[in-house]
Amino acid sequence: MNSARDNLKLDGVPIVRLESEWLRAGIAPGVGGRVVSLVEKAGDHEFLWRNRALPLQVSLPGAEYDPNFYGGIDELLPNDIPEVLNGVPCPDHGELWTAPLKWRCEDGRLQLEGLLPQFGLKYERKMELRPDAPWLDFTYRITNLTTRPRQFLWKLHAALAVEPGDVIDCPARTAQVVDPNWSRYRTLEPFAWPWIEGQAANVIPAPDGTVDFFYLFDLTAGWIALRRPSEGLEFAYHFDTSVFRYVWVFASYGGFNGHYTVILEPCTTMPISVNEALARKQCSVLQPGEMLETKVAIRAARQRHPGADTQAKPPVPACSEFHPVSPAVGVAQP
Repeated sequence: MNSARDNLKLDGVPIVRLESEWLRAGIAPGVGGRVVSLVEKAGDHEFLWRNRALPLQVSLPGAEYDPNFYGGIDELLPNDIPEVLNGVPCPDHGELWTAPLKWRCEDGRLQLEGLLPQFGLKYERKMELRPDAPWLDFTYRITNLTTRPRQFLWKLHAALAVEPGDVIDCPARTAQVVDPNWSRYRTLEPFAWPWIEGQAANVIPAPDGTVDFFYLFDLTAGWIALRRPSEGLEFAYHFDTSVFRYVWVFASYGGFNGHYTVILEPCTTMPISVNEALARKQCSVLQPGEMLETKVAIRAARQRHPGADTQAKPPVPACSEFHPVSPAVGVAQP
């Protein structure tokens, strides 16, 4: 039977724990709804990486992300790099990751909501573990409460614990290095994922002081996974490609502040600048009063027989929905 506990704290920060027969998840509503832990119970395996040098803490709006990079699963909205969008100055990695979200638990489910005070988007998320399988389900709604169009980036951001030999698996036809200064590879030419410069870029090396940063696109299906073949472990995002058309992968093999982690990032936008993506018609857009609804699922599991098929898919809708709604009164209209 699923359960939810809302009387826990980590480093003094309130935590909600969702638990099923299969998984145990910890969520910090006051830190943008960050998922701070996701454990496969049978083997007591923690899938998420965390920065042991930092406590869990609430960052001030507008804080710089990298010095406060805790790990776990964040979400970025409405931007990544600091830039002005629709006349609104947007801080590093957006407003959501520092936002204190309202929350309530009901029947083993967690519901979160909050408002991006500068950009005027309302964010809603429902989280629920499946009672009969190792899946964590997310139901989302994002609403433009302003009187002007909003062009934006929305990105999931799962920092995962890795070991040498782990494999990033994604049905992307094409990939591209984001920036050679953040890569083991020198070319900016698109390549057939995962082969670049005679190497398989999806196999995790031992810590060697390097980094990688890729865009993955031309997806044939909506999923990306990190697998540990030696133990039959899998963390996999499943999503709707009509919303998340791209996947970014950032990997630090010791080259970024000594961290050893891979970050899987289903994203609505490419490239990193929303303004540049807008010019290419490759970013999210919500008209005044418009609402986006979609579902995402995470499979976090250990196979009973390593090497067996792990491609079971969740019931993700064929397409997400956009709905017109009435703009709320009292929201700043920049």
